[in-house]
Amino acid sequence: MSSRDLRESVATVLSLLCVVAIGSAAAHAQSYPAKPIRMIVPLAAGGGTDLVARTMAQKMGELLSQPVVVDNRPGGGTIIGAELAAKSAPDGYTLYVSSPTIVINHGLHAKLPYDAIRDFTPVSQWVSFANVLVVHPSLPVHSVRELIDYAKARPGQINYGSAGNGSTTHLGMELLKTMAGIDLLHVPYKGSTPAMADLLGGRVSLMLDAAITSMPHVKNGKLRALAVSGTARSRLNPELPTIAETGLPGYDSSVWIGLFAPAGTPSAIVDQLHASAAKTLQMPEVRERLLSQEMEPVGSSPEQFSAVVKSDLAKWLKVIKAGNVRLD
Repeated sequence: MSSRDLRESVATVLSLLCVVAIGSAAAHAQSYPAKPIRMIVPLAAGGGTDLVARTMAQKMGELLSQPVVVDNRPGGGTIIGAELAAKSAPDGYTLYVSSPTIVINHGLHAKLPYDAIRDFTPVSQWVSFANVLVVHPSLPVHSVRELIDYAKARPGQINYGSAGNGSTTHLGMELLKTMAGIDLLHVPYKGSTPAMADLLGGRVSLMLDAAITSMPHVKNGKLRALAVSGTARSRLNPELPTIAETGLPGYDSSVWIGLFAPAGTPSAIVDQLHASAAKTLQMPEVRERLLSQEMEPVGSSPEQFSAVVKSDLAKWLKVIKAGNVRLD
């Protein structure tokens, strides 16, 4: 056989192998899912992310005709669950649910066992929600503008609580500090519950907190709400302006929860998962449950969600650097 004939034979074999591989991948995607799907949540059961995941898992499972099982893997500031998901087979049977923590961790740790952009494929942003900027009544401010002016006159004298170093409630306040040019003292807690307890007791003066937990205290007069942290007013509390409206144009520290798959998951499977998520978020009972928790259903495409993830990575890395944020 001549060298030319040999090259042609090799080329033919390689072409056939490519056809077989493509056919195999297509067949796999067409038969997906053929067994239960695991949905890793890197937090303990009972929190907001877990609530959204369980709501979505049940209905998506019905649409996919296979059980979708939530697997809570708390620990390591979500790193344990993220690493497990990132290193799972990219076959659509292990998925990952996250908030912006997946990108925030890149600014808080010198080394991570995963890369938020390289090791994950965004599937769909499920929800978006804003926190509420609340103050103890002893703080004599009634708007974001008044807070900024009051803080500028008292640099380093006003303290705020958060759910912990590197939490979205912490970084949201650091973003506010940077944009407003004010100096506030950060008091980190191990979760939002103890932080709220100290805010109610007047041991800290203000904090960003979820509307579902902070607004009852506002309505009974124990706290004062100044604004919401997102780009739009709340449906349940439309009287509250956004922080951007009342003193800091462009401010946005809204939080999202979304679904990821390991990098390399076939696009047909990613599209199928996105379609089931989008249909789930259109179900009246699902929308009602999420809206009652002050969460706005989204259901974005993989491409749209990918853009959000990359934008948040750049934003929060900048905030972390500007605030010299360090972990406990």
